[in-house]
Amino acid sequence: MPVITLPDGNRKNFNKSITVKEIAESIGPGLAKAAIAGKVNGKLIDICIPITSDADVIIITAKDKEGIDIIRHSFAHLIGHSVKQLYPTAKMAIGPVIENGFYYDIHHKTPFTTEDINRIEQRMQELIELDYDVIVEVVTAKEAKKAFAQINEKYKVEIINNIPENEEIKLYHHQEYTDMCRGPHVPNTRHLRSFKLMKVSGAYWRGDSKNEMLQRIYGTAWATSKELKAYLNQIEEAEKRDHRKIAKELNLFHSQEEAPGMIFWHPKGWSIYQVLENYIRDILNDNGYNEIKTPQAVDRTLWEKSGHWEKFKEDMFTTISENREYAIKPMNCPCHVQVFNQGLKSYKDLPLRLAEFGSCHRNEPSGSLHGLMRVRNFVQDDAHIFCMESQIQSEVSNFIDLVFEVYKAFGFDKIQIKLSTRPEKRVGTDEIWDKAEQALLEALQAKNLQWELLPGEGAFYGPKIEFSLKDCLNRVWQCGTIQVDFSMPQRLNATYVDEDNQRKHPVMLHRAILGSFERFIGILIEHYEGRFPSWLSPIQVVILAITDRNNSTCDEICSKLRGKGYRAEVDTRNEKIGLKIRENTLQRIPYLIIIGDKEEKEEKVSVRTREGKDLGNMSLEDFIDLINRSILLKGRKAHHGK
Repeated sequence: MPVITLPDGNRKNFNKSITVKEIAESIGPGLAKAAIAGKVNGKLIDICIPITSDADVIIITAKDKEGIDIIRHSFAHLIGHSVKQLYPTAKMAIGPVIENGFYYDIHHKTPFTTEDINRIEQRMQELIELDYDVIVEVVTAKEAKKAFAQINEKYKVEIINNIPENEEIKLYHHQEYTDMCRGPHVPNTRHLRSFKLMKVSGAYWRGDSKNEMLQRIYGTAWATSKELKAYLNQIEEAEKRDHRKIAKELNLFHSQEEAPGMIFWHPKGWSIYQVLENYIRDILNDNGYNEIKTPQAVDRTLWEKSGHWEKFKEDMFTTISENREYAIKPMNCPCHVQVFNQGLKSYKDLPLRLAEFGSCHRNEPSGSLHGLMRVRNFVQDDAHIFCMESQIQSEVSNFIDLVFEVYKAFGFDKIQIKLSTRPEKRVGTDEIWDKAEQALLEALQAKNLQWELLPGEGAFYGPKIEFSLKDCLNRVWQCGTIQVDFSMPQRLNATYVDEDNQRKHPVMLHRAILGSFERFIGILIEHYEGRFPSWLSPIQVVILAITDRNNSTCDEICSKLRGKGYRAEVDTRNEKIGLKIRENTLQRIPYLIIIGDKEEKEEKVSVRTREGKDLGNMSLEDFIDLINRSILLKGRKAHHGK
């Protein structure tokens, strides 16, 4: 007789084994209709699986995060049902849940067209309207293999080949279509309503380029039509803000096949990069960091000592010279230890903060490259703090302040924080891990911040805090991080002399605020839609001549503004002033100065903003005051010069 304990503490006694469906029915018809699955003693199960012993039970509906994931996974199976009806010779591979949706990898002799995707979506809708039950069958791997072999589903058979014959597998029957999965899945297609197929792309079987190319159909699914509509609107807005599209319009950068995943910065894009770098450099200088520069290519022996060769050699670019193999650095940390190791260090020298705008290369798969967001060559705002265990908390606390200050300067005030603790496989004693995790925990608690705990998600060498920001579309971007490392200083023999004149290994804090300049600039382009704040804008003001008679005055004003460090240009083309205003407004220039005969006579400038607001006539000195206030409003300092 199982005793079922519900989330509110109520207990229900049953005189036989019971299913989640029956528990929901015993509570009320509304819950029974909404129930998708159950969480029994912390484990998700299908609604029809019997519970034979005492258990804590949570009934999962579409309102729960787990419920949405189950709905999305079930939609992947529905793709399979639809595809096999429309294209019987297609072979189904895998169909997992991803962020905001799902996909299915399929082998089909001809590429799916847009018309095919529309047909598949229409058939899915027709199947949903049948409100059919999804039947769960538990079999052995041997039985499952036989079932899929009979219908010639070779990818399913290949998956099962790696599973012990007697291990249980769940088969999910969607009418005549059968799929396999750990589950759980929705009990009936009535729970599958709000979805859309998004696109199709290529994907190698099991992610290996040596295997067959499959077709991956992507979809999105939500609990309600309102949520689906909001997401599709967000996607539409994101497409308008695509940083690659805006970069082309504003002439910021480009990439090309001869250097995949590497950026050709144009003058205006490089201006943004330089202003950003100078801003971070000032921040670091004010907070006691020493900037360094380390080599691009380093002998593989250093990477072997640090442990990176074993873990990352496939992602490294390498070269050979005079029978020595070098790796182009994929990260900066081992090189920073080499700087620390020069000369004897005392506890009085700690904490020692070494910062570098370190150019790194990683051999990312070509299919994953995406504008500035995923590149092979990137520059990190990287720094490593060498400190004593007793200094971890204060250094982390100071870094948290720094992260919030920088993000605020760019208008990001929605920051998500996650604390990742010790994984199962790790280095260092439990005592050291206790100290490190406690230091990070106390630093967060002292700030009164909300944060999420991720048990077991830390690096093998130490726990970490990750900082993610939300942009104007509420997309989350993980950027900042601070990680505690006990391993690398030991592996690379970094030591200091403590108060007792004993040699000790320092603790190494890996930290970054932006993450990488390339990706952060990509985020900024999309967040601002190219309308950068005045202090960051590649061109802050353009002076427009109404007639050729006004050209020399425009040149003079431009020269004065540039002399004061502002990024100014002139537009003295022989075009109508309306055209010049419109074109420079489309270039998202913060301020336009218009000079005609009247302005020259009165020794004034006529000022417009990129939003189309006419600020009237004013002296050049008053305009400089105006732009200074704009710069100081958003930026920490007046970072207007290159």
